[in-house]
Amino acid sequence: MLNRIVADTQIQALCDLVNGSRKVAIVCHMTPDGDAMGSSLCLWHVLKAMGKTACVVTPDCPPESMMFLPGADKVLISSYNPERARYVLGGSDLIFCLDFNDLKRIDRTAPMVADSKARRIVVDHHLNPSIDADVLISHPEKSSTCALLYMVLSQAGWSDFIGKEAAECCCTGMMTDTGNFSYNSNDADLYEILAQLVAKGVDKDAIYTRVFNTNSVERLRIMGYSQYAKMQLLPEHRAALITLSREELNEFNYKKGDTEALVNVPLSIPEIVYSIYLREDEPNYVKVSMRSKGDFSVKDICERHFGGGGHRNAAGGEVHAGLDEALNKVLEVLPIYDPMLPANDEID
Repeated sequence: MLNRIVADTQIQALCDLVNGSRKVAIVCHMTPDGDAMGSSLCLWHVLKAMGKTACVVTPDCPPESMMFLPGADKVLISSYNPERARYVLGGSDLIFCLDFNDLKRIDRTAPMVADSKARRIVVDHHLNPSIDADVLISHPEKSSTCALLYMVLSQAGWSDFIGKEAAECCCTGMMTDTGNFSYNSNDADLYEILAQLVAKGVDKDAIYTRVFNTNSVERLRIMGYSQYAKMQLLPEHRAALITLSREELNEFNYKKGDTEALVNVPLSIPEIVYSIYLREDEPNYVKVSMRSKGDFSVKDICERHFGGGGHRNAAGGEVHAGLDEALNKVLEVLPIYDPMLPANDEID
């Protein structure tokens, strides 16, 4: 049996808002990953099964790797159709904010949500939520928003509305946010949820193959190039660094998601404590991704220096400048955190 981690008063408030609403919008963060897409589409399927009119709104285009999820082709992309997104969000009775803790994480969709008269529910597992909401359900100890959402739906008594398609979406988010249950996954509830999802018809092995073992030729080539030609080891900081310019991305016909999990690869080197990946998405915009081992917090680095955040071992940010300037900023920051590095025998 799943633990009841959400207060009964919150569950009741959530039920009252959902039951009293007819049109519901679901919003997730920009550059949506498996957890953002999985939780949003899981809830979309559940709400539709309850007879609600529901729509998932993403700030930008979901990655190609997540388009296999049931319902992904029905997502409204705000950056492609801002007038339609504004109409949907403005005309909704209720807005769910899933898998993000600050409206800045939804970029230009933020004013649309802020200006809407809809009631607001947040379900998220990131630290320090700052969204003004009627119901705020935040549990950073949970490995994914999908797992937390499933627990919320279960406590609300809506498990029967979770059909096979919703279960597949939920399983995908849980799997991607734990690296196929290989990190942040020492949680008994996680496996209870997984068992219940499999009982609903989910083929976990098929999802693993689709998410982790299916690659385009372009993805294989850019991943190989990045590791062979672009990975730098910085032993004095026990860090690894990978940079990809816009020109290099274009050379490999880069599509969103092609370098997913690239930042994790250097962590397999025993001496490396944290890994940094800089991707030049636009001439004056560089995406910063960081991952770490053990108690070393990349969240602190991304919050303090790169306008971002995340979790202790997985965080991100951005630099509004060229790749060279972003690289120089990273190299200036690294020495600050040398005293926080663990001893060799303390690395998990």
